Amino acid sequence: MYVIRLADGTLRIPQTLASDDGRLIGNAYVEIEPGDPDYDRWLPEAVTEEQDAERRRRWREGNDELEREFLAFKESQSGHDR
Repeated sequence: MYVIRLADGTLRIPQTLASDDGRLIGNAYVEIEPGDPDYDRWLPEAVTEEQDAERRRRWREGNDELEREFLAFKESQSGHDR
């Protein structure tokens, strides 16, 4: 999850919610606006929505190639005793 800067300057900050005993409950985003005390701390690592979409697209494409390589490897191993 990335810090995402929206067109109006609002930042979406990833946040994890955990139970009192440390179990993960979920991941979400919280939004902070310019002027928020934490805004300047998060701004340097923020990406635009377009940059985030591009990263996701590249990851999916790279994942497709990795999946093809894995399936080819798996096929080459079929019939071999383990």
